[in-house]
Amino acid sequence: MNCQDARAHLLDWERGRLGPELHAQVRLHVDTCALCAHEVSADRILGELLDRQLPQHAAPLALKRRLAASWPVVADPKRSWWGRWGRSLVPAAAMAVLVLALMPVAYRYGIGSRPDPRVMVTEAVNDHVRIVSSQHPVDVQSSDMHQVKPWFEGRLDFAPVVRFLGDGEFPLEGGAVGYFVDRKAAVFVFRRRLHVISLLVFRAEALPWPDGSVQAIAGAAPHRATARGFNVLLWRDNELGYVLVSDVDVSELNQLAAKLISGPS
Repeated sequence: MNCQDARAHLLDWERGRLGPELHAQVRLHVDTCALCAHEVSADRILGELLDRQLPQHAAPLALKRRLAASWPVVADPKRSWWGRWGRSLVPAAAMAVLVLALMPVAYRYGIGSRPDPRVMVTEAVNDHVRIVSSQHPVDVQSSDMHQVKPWFEGRLDFAPVVRFLGDGEFPLEGGAVGYFVDRKAAVFVFRRRLHVISLLVFRAEALPWPDGSVQAIAGAAPHRATARGFNVLLWRDNELGYVLVSDVDVSELNQLAAKLISGPS
């Protein structure tokens, strides 16, 4: 039996649907062919992953008995070295490949190394681009902060604190639930003429916060950055983190940040 013939019967062989003679021929080929044994092991690994991910429902006892009675009894021929050890070696090799593939991701996000603060700037710009390009950037559309803030209740695991309610210079457009790095965030959308300004509020702990700016704003020291043509301001206030992103001039973004940090004058 060659590989092409064997692979045509592998699924039925694994399910025990072959007759004794054909079952023995496929078994002998798998025991002596590394490529086909690899196919069998890979299929079993995939099946085990699906078994863990998909919901499990117990079969009725009567069905189990009927199935057990219908299974053929097949003698177990002598297995080759690959047949004895290949089944355990292939999953182990697959796990090693998975670990090696995940190592760059783990390194990037700070496992075994210091987290890179630029991750937060990149995330802030990506979130802003998603908001600007969305057909529905806000879930609750209102210029009244007293209508927008209560909408977040029950949708977040924290209460967003926003001291500025919006005004003629920076009108509020509405709010939405978003994500920042690995956590939920409250998204507030402001306008400056035709420009969109995104404000994200989120839990501040366990993030790679960059150093603050030399120039303080309303007593705070936000971190200033520019990425892909967007201006970004990041700062902390107790347990909450704040990010402002827009393509407006940095001086105008500073004006809005001052209002958010100190509240309306």
